[in-house]
Amino acid sequence: MHWISTWLLPLLASESLARSIGSIQHLSTRQTTDYAVKQPPLTTNWTDQVGTNPWPEYPRPQRQRADWKNLNGIWQYQTATSLDAAQSPPFGQALAQEVLIPSCLESGLSGIQAESAFYSWFRTNFTVPSSWSGQNVLLNFGAVDYEATVFVNGQQAGFHRGGYFEFTVDITPFVNATTNNELLVYVHDPTDSDDYVIPIGKQHLVPSHIFYTPCSGIWQSVWIESAPANYITQLDLSGDMHGQVNVTVHSATGNSTTVRIAIHEGDSEIGSSNGTSAQPFQFNVTNPKLWSPDMPNLYNVTVTLGEDTVASYLGFRTISRGTVDGIERPLVNGNFTFLFGTLDQGYWPDGLYTPPNREAMEYDLRVLKGLGFNMVRKHIKLEPALYYRACDELGLLVIQDMPSLRPLENDASGATILPNESQQQEFARQLELMIRQLKSYPSIFAWVIYNEGWGQVTSYYPEISLTDRVKQLDPTRLVDSTSGWHDHGAGDFHDNHHYANPQCGTPFYSIDSTPYDPARIAIQGEFGGLGHNVSIEHLWNNPTAIQAINQTYEMDLDLAAWNYRSHQLLTELQDQVRRYACSAGVWTQTTDVEGEVNGLMTYDRRVKRVDEGQWRDDIRGLYEAASSRRKS
Repeated sequence: MHWISTWLLPLLASESLARSIGSIQHLSTRQTTDYAVKQPPLTTNWTDQVGTNPWPEYPRPQRQRADWKNLNGIWQYQTATSLDAAQSPPFGQALAQEVLIPSCLESGLSGIQAESAFYSWFRTNFTVPSSWSGQNVLLNFGAVDYEATVFVNGQQAGFHRGGYFEFTVDITPFVNATTNNELLVYVHDPTDSDDYVIPIGKQHLVPSHIFYTPCSGIWQSVWIESAPANYITQLDLSGDMHGQVNVTVHSATGNSTTVRIAIHEGDSEIGSSNGTSAQPFQFNVTNPKLWSPDMPNLYNVTVTLGEDTVASYLGFRTISRGTVDGIERPLVNGNFTFLFGTLDQGYWPDGLYTPPNREAMEYDLRVLKGLGFNMVRKHIKLEPALYYRACDELGLLVIQDMPSLRPLENDASGATILPNESQQQEFARQLELMIRQLKSYPSIFAWVIYNEGWGQVTSYYPEISLTDRVKQLDPTRLVDSTSGWHDHGAGDFHDNHHYANPQCGTPFYSIDSTPYDPARIAIQGEFGGLGHNVSIEHLWNNPTAIQAINQTYEMDLDLAAWNYRSHQLLTELQDQVRRYACSAGVWTQTTDVEGEVNGLMTYDRRVKRVDEGQWRDDIRGLYEAASSRRKS
């Protein structure tokens, strides 16, 4: 098995790689190709709005600092030949092409539209505001797929592995406060090449129907900010239905430091407390307005550690499970709440993993909320932090998947590709990164560890120990250990996948599932998937994708038939809610993606398939069916 580039760290720290800051300022005369959007196989209404200063918003709403500077925009890019290329970084050299940051290298918006972008260099210059004098300078990345080695002014400043997770590098020792600073990032992204087994979600180097174009490089925002020497590195924050606030503030030095937290409603402070960094503490707010899908109330929060102050926010709600009329149910604020949402892939034809802008990203969520959905299942992908902020504001619960390892397949020799011990440990490490990064968002309802057995070892049951670990890291939420397929009794949910018809908490099941387990909550983790073809202007114009359309679970020849079949399936689900133990459902899916044409909307978001009145009535019917089962 390949070892990903752990060896880079000591190698790149060697003295032979360090260059003087002065030499970096004198760039070579190499010609760099100007940035221009490439024509993707399909566009959206937002493609032409992106421009060259994308995503200007502060990217991390739960830990926001006042003094910051956005580094998004036009950078330089060029390919590298191998991992060995990182031994000779191109310091002080103009790179071959301009690229838009953030973006996936394989996307049209990147200006590159690369294939097999295994090894890449990215370069930009930045200055530090003079008002930051005496402060530390923090360099933040929303996400880089897959490994990032960061150089500032000729010296290695940091390294990060994991394509979905934010990270911060304290670059104070490397920056020059009075001149331009060179930022160089080396990225290695193997995706599913050779025998690499890493968390990739639905990315495939060779897309095919339910597997899509990969995303490599710096695909979420980059920014610098000013902070004191001892600054807040992580904020764990939650509030329950009784008004209890639970806080842990982590600091850069690890030393015990006094922390103050204050909760605000408008201009009024409604609660505050002092505590100690790295130690959990609690306090109470009297009669807070609770957060729920119907009333997504949020409160502003200020947290101060020494000289560092960050702004955040909080929603008071309790997620739990309980027996209602003899059936295991999910509870929001102590009440059985039927969860109904879509399988939300988070793909865009112009940006792939990166939405064109915030308006586009929120458009999908607003369409779902407008139809009456109260949940999304974020499918084997993490989104930019502002996505979860939007779910918090709109009142959409999130069932959050861990990005899966590659699905069960064979290598060139015919051997089954599954994670070895070190790869399994890396999957577990990144699972912990996901929990720590997202656990303070009020909208997160449950965590999914494995989807349909992808990368799930079956010689033993790793989901059992992983479920225990997730519960330790976040005891405030439910865990769907195995969404579909290889279920060995772990977690809070019994999750059935079946297309097109539902089998939710029923006394019947398919060969790919297991009999309903009444000791856990019944969820229809995937169903629907009804297909409807459209004209070429709304399709991912790729011959391989178009040829795969008829692999869709069911094809309906016109929208009238598609809505009729949707009504039948939703009525069937309603009946299972009334008769049996169904507590939640996930409809496939929000939008089409590449060769899949089974979305509520087309991939370009220009066509809605739904008869909106019918869908609102049918979704309301699900909630009414659940309401009739709420006897305590």
